Amino acid sequence: MAINIVLYQPEQPGNTGTIGRTCHATGARLHLIEPLGFHLTESKLKRAGMDYWKDLDVTRYINYEEFLEKNPDAEIFYATTKGTHVYSDAVYTDNCYIMFGPESRGIPEDILSQHLDRCVRLPMAEGMRSINLANSVAVFLYEALRQTGFDGLERAGHLTR
Repeated sequence: MAINIVLYQPEQPGNTGTIGRTCHATGARLHLIEPLGFHLTESKLKRAGMDYWKDLDVTRYINYEEFLEKNPDAEIFYATTKGTHVYSDAVYTDNCYIMFGPESRGIPEDILSQHLDRCVRLPMAEGMRSINLANSVAVFLYEALRQTGFDGLERAGHLTR
C-alpha cells in the first residue's frame, strides 16, 4: 500500500519534478492527469526530479474520467484553497489519494462541488491565494504518512563524529 498523489493538469515541470522526487523518497505513487503543461522530457522536470524520475511509480491518464475509471474505489481528498476542512483534520489511510489542481487555477469547481466533504486546505494568512504546489504536496503527503505510521520509511538519521 502507498499514499497516492494526483496532479490534475499540472503546468510547471519544475514543480512536477520536485513532487516526483518527494513521491519517490516516500514510496508514494504519482498520478498525472492530462493535459500536462509540459513534456515529460523537459530539462526542468529532470533537473528537479534528479535521477529519481526513472524509478518513480507514475501513471498518466488522458483525463479525469479515465483516472476515475481506472481507480474506481479511490478514497480521494481534494486539496483546495476553497476547502472548509483543514488538511490535518482529515483522516488519511494507506492507499488514499490526494488530488492537487494546476498551479494557476486549482481543481475545477465542478469537481470540487461534487465532493465538498472531502475538500481540504492548508491554513494561510488572510489575503494569501495559495502557496507553491510542490510545497503543498509535501505538507499533505507527510501528514498522511505521519497518520499511517511512516510505514516502510527510515525514521532514524545516522550522525557520525
